[in-house]
Amino acid sequence: MTDQKMPMYGGQAVLEGVMMRGAKVYAIAVRKPDGEIVVDTQPLTGIYRSKLARIPFLRGLIILWDALVLGTQALTYSANMQVEEEEEKIDGGSMVLTLLVSLAFAIGLFFLLPAGLAYLGETFLGWSPWWCNVAEGVIRLILLIGYMWGIGQMEDIERVFGYHGAEHKTINAFEGGSSLEVDDVLTYSREHPRCGTAFLLTIVVLSIFFFSLLGPMPLLSRLLSRLLLVPVLASLSYEYIRLTTRFLDSAWAQPLIRPNLWLQQLTTREPEPAMVEVALASFRAILEQEQADAHA
Repeated sequence: MTDQKMPMYGGQAVLEGVMMRGAKVYAIAVRKPDGEIVVDTQPLTGIYRSKLARIPFLRGLIILWDALVLGTQALTYSANMQVEEEEEKIDGGSMVLTLLVSLAFAIGLFFLLPAGLAYLGETFLGWSPWWCNVAEGVIRLILLIGYMWGIGQMEDIERVFGYHGAEHKTINAFEGGSSLEVDDVLTYSREHPRCGTAFLLTIVVLSIFFFSLLGPMPLLSRLLSRLLLVPVLASLSYEYIRLTTRFLDSAWAQPLIRPNLWLQQLTTREPEPAMVEVALASFRAILEQEQADAHA
């Protein structure tokens, strides 16, 4: 799949559903407990339509943050579709709080903890600063892979990973020129080079190179440097993924893309036909809306 002019369709798995994002709209399709598929289509506004979203390196930070907010809204909607009683439904404020706590947990687990462990190795084991920084990156990579494998063993998350696979298969089928029918979509790969999993792995790998150049630091300075460089790593990772997917068919890009695709074996599952049906409902909704807007 090579890079193409916008829209580059993307999406996210949610609870018993899929959110698909186009150039002008996004749609969330969710299967309710009674089996009904409900679809909510909304326009994309704000930063997605601004000139800032086209500036290299800056666009990665802006779009990724907005994608987190959009993803939180999609998760809230999907969670509320699974309950019938109003008092059991989640409000937006609760989901935003959950998002912030999750971000703090992720930064603490994947950035601060490895930095602290590497500092202990340097202080008490006498390792050189350079090797400690490399060890920090290796610890970070092990934690990421272990975390993804671990949560994938949970039944509810395993179903979300199935919808993640359905999302990828649907986009792969569309970009491969196939008909958007369940049986045809199921034949496509559940891996996609623009996946958020690829983004996370790229951040971790780049962190090994970046942090290895910083040399010895006191513990507090080490931790602060990791926090401050997270946005830099995120921005570079976004541009790296855009570049490699643009030259997806080039021989030099294949070795760079394969690790990202391999890691998606942990965050996707082969979807059930019913899951693909939901993903297609979401994708068709954005296609229909964008075609209607084009003819308006």
